[in-house]
Amino acid sequence: MTKQDVLKQYFGYDTFRGGQEEIIDALLAGRDVLAVMPTGAGKSVCYQVPALLLPGITLVVSPLVSLMRDQVTQLVQMGVPAAYLNSSLTYRQYLLALDRAREGRYKIIYVAPERLDTEGFQSFVRSAQISMVAVDEAHCISQWGQDFRPAYLNIPDFVDRLPQRPVVGAFTATATSEVREDIQRLLELEAPLSITTGFDRDNLYLEVCRPSVKRVELLARVRERPGECGIVYCSTRKNVEEVCQFLQSSGISATRYHAGLEPEERQQNQEDFLFDRVQVMVATNAFGMGIDKSDVRFVIHYNMPKDLESYYQEAGRAGRDGAEARCILLYSGQDVRTAQFLISQSEPSEQLDPETARQLQERDLGRLKQMTFYCCTRRCLRQYILNYFGQSAPDYCGACYNCLHNFQEIDVGEDARAILRCVAETGQRFGAGLIAAVLCGGENEKIRRYRLERERTYGALAALSQREVQDRIRFLVDEHILELTDGQYPVLRCGERAEDVAYSDGPLMMKAVREERPAADRRRAEDSPLTERQQALFQRLREERAHLARLRGVPAFVIFSDKTLREMAAAQPRDLRQLQNVGGVGSFKAEQYGAQFLEIISDFQETAAI
Repeated sequence: MTKQDVLKQYFGYDTFRGGQEEIIDALLAGRDVLAVMPTGAGKSVCYQVPALLLPGITLVVSPLVSLMRDQVTQLVQMGVPAAYLNSSLTYRQYLLALDRAREGRYKIIYVAPERLDTEGFQSFVRSAQISMVAVDEAHCISQWGQDFRPAYLNIPDFVDRLPQRPVVGAFTATATSEVREDIQRLLELEAPLSITTGFDRDNLYLEVCRPSVKRVELLARVRERPGECGIVYCSTRKNVEEVCQFLQSSGISATRYHAGLEPEERQQNQEDFLFDRVQVMVATNAFGMGIDKSDVRFVIHYNMPKDLESYYQEAGRAGRDGAEARCILLYSGQDVRTAQFLISQSEPSEQLDPETARQLQERDLGRLKQMTFYCCTRRCLRQYILNYFGQSAPDYCGACYNCLHNFQEIDVGEDARAILRCVAETGQRFGAGLIAAVLCGGENEKIRRYRLERERTYGALAALSQREVQDRIRFLVDEHILELTDGQYPVLRCGERAEDVAYSDGPLMMKAVREERPAADRRRAEDSPLTERQQALFQRLREERAHLARLRGVPAFVIFSDKTLREMAAAQPRDLRQLQNVGGVGSFKAEQYGAQFLEIISDFQETAAI
């Protein structure tokens, strides 16, 4: 069997996505791999396909109980013998799974990093043929990553103790160059193929909104997507409780998830969301890592996350099936203050010395600054994210709010020169808020304390509101004309282009927002909406999928994704051969479910013909 045979038979696809084939070839040739691929780009296929072709067992190390369960469920539904070993199993279940593993009944075993050094697991691997170790969420090994897990540091010792070193693959969705270097060094990868497939998810529509009342905006956005599932992320447990209660009282099918709930309730709420018993999950960032639900159509951040790594990973949980999805961030200045508080109150790992802990906090504050810039930029949002991760991108994507919005360009050259003069004459020691207040002729305690009303630029931009001045300041920072220092209380300083602008009398064009919203979002050609008749068939197919899911006790998306059902509704196959030409329909699933879905399509066509 070839890799193409495995892809078609088990996964139901004819071609690999970008980067997948190169990674699979390297692993099959015995070469270590470090792969950075965005959420939804198909990382799991990169180790699952070679796992089915290599002679022995593949161990997938993951910190995520939910991911293990979901991926094993999907693998079993595709006809792949797989299992997981983690804290969700009882001791008896754990021993039974180990016995079956010893009997060679599994090709893929998911295991938590804490289990690697246990006596029972060590006894098993000493006598088993381990062909590959795949390290998922590999950024967890780096203290500079956004989710450091000390147990990951034990993986290299575990690999060294195996009777024969297997090929090692490291996979993550988001990693800066510093974190990638850490992964390679700490995992002791040997001359790895290092590949970054690109961070772009062109099926995601990106938007930052500054609503006057967040709840009103949130409710409107959820109601825009009737019958579709989504996630609403909040920064605190209190916000989760309040937002969930508000949505429920407004008639929205919603549930909640945060670390303060009893484990039984968290598990039940998670399953209600996975099994489509509720439409919306309101959660802290404790929810979602490893939730392999492919048909999430929107992710709304009620509060701004602390960094772009977290934001893009959380937003990327929308549209994992490749169909159009929306990622909306509801921003306010209070979000910045909340994030600063959370960073200052976070407890450093006991393994860190004080100086390293201080450096990590400074790094977190620097990341928060970049996150804030994202929320305020007038540039293409997709370009901003891709540039942050070191990837070049055009300045127009046609699929984010900033690109689609009806901006007007205004000349802010004179305003910029006034701002630069104010920053310079006040000693480059104040933040954006105070500089804006001085320029607008404001009166507050800080202005009086530092006698800033005596400055020549006091009231120089009194014709503008403080918000308009701060918009101009953010623009100047974005253009490297001004700089914001790192730290809890960042101050403005003149940037690398300040002198050129200060001594020029020419125009400086800035995009300013018009209040009207764009008429429509751009959708990719392949996501063009179904006709009314096809939409009716799609709903019939979804009902059949829900029925089969209930019978088998699995989430609906495990049977077929929404994208697969849409393609099925458009193509309307008449037999199993045609059905297997639909993306996501492998031979095992066609054998299990094909007759039921073909019957629905046939009945629909007969009814339509009458």
